[in-house]
Amino acid sequence: MPLANEVATESLGATLAARLKPGDVVGLRGDLGAGKTTLARAIIRAAANDPDLIVPSPTFTLVEVYETPRGAFWHFDLYRLEAPEQVYELGWEEALAEGIVLLEWPERLGPLLPQHLSVTLELDGDGRRALLDV
Repeated sequence: MPLANEVATESLGATLAARLKPGDVVGLRGDLGAGKTTLARAIIRAAANDPDLIVPSPTFTLVEVYETPRGAFWHFDLYRLEAPEQVYELGWEEALAEGIVLLEWPERLGPLLPQHLSVTLELDGDGRRALLDV
């Protein structure tokens, strides 16, 4: 699916947000700069019904939690994990039990990665492309 600009990314985020429910896991894959955080922001803002919501990248905090009318969104950035088991220190079990999980760099979980919707983002000319796979 082509994402020509940020408006297209926000539209995809709104579509995903409307369908996600507690217990769902979305893995956001792609190279650095491919748009993983941009899509996560779009999903969270749409779920919160707040286009101005500040959604910082969890690059350094590793996880941010957002309470929305659709449920709690747990936004993980696993790039800096050194071992998959470190995810347990971030509230992983609670996130899976009660929240909607957005994972940047899901491959860092190795065998701990649960069944999930995989969204791969790729640079495509001046825009991006999203590939979805369950």
